[in-house]
Amino acid sequence: MSFFSKDPLQIIVFQSYGSDTHFYVRGRALQDENINLEKNNIFSLLRNTWKRFESDEVRNTSLTILLPNNHKIITKTDYKGYFEVSETLNNLTNLTDIEGWLNFEVSFTDSNIKRKITNNNTFLGKMLIPKLRVDYGIISDIDDTILHTGVISKMKWRVLINTFFVSPLKRKVLVGAAEFYNLLHLGISGKNANPLFYVSHSPWNLYRYLDFFLEKNNFPKGAILLRTAGSIFKKKTLEEKPQKQNEIRNILKTYTDLKFILIGDAGEHDADIYMEITKNYPNRIKAIYLRSVQHSKKMERIKLLVENYNDTEFFIVDSSKEAIIHAKKHQFIA
Repeated sequence: MSFFSKDPLQIIVFQSYGSDTHFYVRGRALQDENINLEKNNIFSLLRNTWKRFESDEVRNTSLTILLPNNHKIITKTDYKGYFEVSETLNNLTNLTDIEGWLNFEVSFTDSNIKRKITNNNTFLGKMLIPKLRVDYGIISDIDDTILHTGVISKMKWRVLINTFFVSPLKRKVLVGAAEFYNLLHLGISGKNANPLFYVSHSPWNLYRYLDFFLEKNNFPKGAILLRTAGSIFKKKTLEEKPQKQNEIRNILKTYTDLKFILIGDAGEHDADIYMEITKNYPNRIKAIYLRSVQHSKKMERIKLLVENYNDTEFFIVDSSKEAIIHAKKHQFIA
């Protein structure tokens, strides 16, 4: 945190997930540099992007989390302004809303802070606890699965353009994706609240950007799990693969009685990761949906990979409409 900076302070709480006995939340304390995600002019886009990646963190400061039952949890940010809380508590389900979200508040509690704090020092957070009646959970990639990103383009130039020069209001959503995800969320009864978990290669700097995109395009609310290190411009390597696998494994370990549908794209490692997850967690994956990409060599590799695959239902789709037809046929949705 710069000594000369006068920006007020804020806390960004990432949408997380937990259970009736496990409270788990992550977030970051930063200076509020007034990023307006609805502005579309080139100057504002460049300015906002610079602020996201040159963010001024609030290091080693005390925070208080207040639950609806007035239970308080004290935590502290690290040298990058991040905080992570994992505590064993009881009867957290009783604190959730009809969709399974536990709403809580986070605030700065360091009496030595002399700077202005936005929102009257009250920042809202949400943690997902799936209801007992749900049919299954949905774990989905974001990049080129629901959001046109361009990760398969040469030198990743489309990723660069989309990240720096395109507002989340202007980002292209894959046609019909929101409808498909809402149908999965509602399940076969059309009344369920099947939990969603969005997993992305993007760093936490883009959390608000992606959350804004999902909300504006009417995707059902879900936990958002991003990269804790690295850059979106760095080519994916084998070291990225375990990170995504670990996120999915943690979800499966948290909800041992719940089966899942996995959704990704054929552009990168999703097929390999999902197939390995299915092998390591037999009878836990109901189906794998993989969206095709405009890349002949990558599609050829995927088709050969799944040619004799029978560990679970594996479906390569060209469109969300095709995925909806398949999901209805297999009674995943109404």
